[in-house]
Amino acid sequence: MPRIPVHTVDTAPETSQETLRLLEKKFGKVLNIHGEMAHSPVVLAAYAAINAALDEHGTFDSRTREAIALAVGAVDDCSYCQAAHTMGGKAAGLTDEQAVAIRRGDDFDPELGALLAVVREIAGDVGEVSDTTWDAAVAMGWTPEQLTEAFAHVAVNLYTNYFNHYVRTDLDVPAAPPLES
Repeated sequence: MPRIPVHTVDTAPETSQETLRLLEKKFGKVLNIHGEMAHSPVVLAAYAAINAALDEHGTFDSRTREAIALAVGAVDDCSYCQAAHTMGGKAAGLTDEQAVAIRRGDDFDPELGALLAVVREIAGDVGEVSDTTWDAAVAMGWTPEQLTEAFAHVAVNLYTNYFNHYVRTDLDVPAAPPLES
């Protein structure tokens, strides 16, 4: 059960309403996570600002961004984010099977897998990444700029994963497929 209610655009604090309205337009509804973040304008604004920076300055395509989100959500065991990013991954060209593979750590694409190995270590080892993992990503063609950018993608996903755990966000999107084979 969630710890805080989900705001609508009309019930949100005035300083959250415009951001919440923009998110509603982008996603077709006020998602539970956004309606909960709206309780604190700074929480919602920080989330929106990180995403806006990634949209404006990021170089990863939507498929790679969703793969990163799925990998981080799996490391953090965030059922909400795994569900939301399975949906987002489909829109970005990932199949359900590929989304499950990413969540399991069974990478189907060696180049993407090398990046996701870095991402998993960042998320699981408090920002630490082994030289072996880093060097494998570089050997697969990932640049220092891209590996640096990956950190920002991990950060926004940690932000949402932790927030969902913190407030116990109820699922309002279809559940992600189970990981069992």
